[in-house]
Amino acid sequence: MAVTIKDVARKAGVSISTVSRVINESKPVSPEARRKVIKAIDELGYRPNEIARSLVTKKSNVIGVIVDDIGSSYVAQIVRGIEEVGHMYNYDILLCSTYGDKEAEERFTQLLLQKQVAAIILLSEIYNEEVISYLKYASIPFVYLNKYYNVLESPTVRINNYLASKKVMDYLIKCGHKNIAYVTQEKDIELTVEKHKLQAYKDSMNELKQPQTIYKIDGHTITKGYEFGKKIEKDIRTNKITAVFCCDDEIAIGLINYCYDNDIKVPDAVSIVGYGNISIASYIRPKLTTIMEPYYDIGAVSVRKLSKILNNEKPEEETIELPVQLIVRDSVKDLDI
Repeated sequence: MAVTIKDVARKAGVSISTVSRVINESKPVSPEARRKVIKAIDELGYRPNEIARSLVTKKSNVIGVIVDDIGSSYVAQIVRGIEEVGHMYNYDILLCSTYGDKEAEERFTQLLLQKQVAAIILLSEIYNEEVISYLKYASIPFVYLNKYYNVLESPTVRINNYLASKKVMDYLIKCGHKNIAYVTQEKDIELTVEKHKLQAYKDSMNELKQPQTIYKIDGHTITKGYEFGKKIEKDIRTNKITAVFCCDDEIAIGLINYCYDNDIKVPDAVSIVGYGNISIASYIRPKLTTIMEPYYDIGAVSVRKLSKILNNEKPEEETIELPVQLIVRDSVKDLDI
């Protein structure tokens, strides 16, 4: 049978209200009474009811996390960062998965607020203005993470996508590449991080005084990258392009697979660069050169940011930018060697 607060009070020889004051730190208690209560709690193995406790203290040790799809590799890495660092700060995690459904995002947001969570982390691949407005109206601390859409008006953690893409371009140019293509998303360029990545590509090509070769793709899966290979094959074989900078690792991996199946050597015939450093990027052959998006750190820093707010510490900037890192592997050929 579970140990109750009455059992603790009986063993400590104090009233139930005294035990409650010690647990919730709601009112002063004499050192002797506190010592007896803590000793009784330890000996009985009592665990307070967190829901009841939050009703008394008006505080919760639960952070609600709404994700697009927990089965996604990068989402799993972010959640791992949230969970591990959250536990370091003594927060429990309540996880909900929406599978890209806007109504599900709104429904889970309302549910988490009803559960009196201390804060919310929203990880999404869509842009849901209603949810953001609802969170701001509810005056609950939150962090909004979105891999694709610009969310600079909301608290977020990210890398600087312009600087990251410029780092890729600088590396390709250093390796002697001039005929460089960029593969971008077809949808909502002005609203997404692609706006900054694409601008970095354009600026670099203008500095080279070379024509821009921009391909648009509808989707960001390995399958879409493979299908895209048919569209770009002729330009590769005629040497119109020597390097392809893909806006996502998944597209780059799909393109590498297409090249392998059609006897196009990577990086000898064409160099390919990705973006994200998903887990399989280092397992394919050739290993993919890519920008690291520090997914674990994004989750970890999000929790730390919320913890500071919840503990009334000095708030950090709304947007926290993490360092940019280019992971150089085997998918780029140095033309100057």
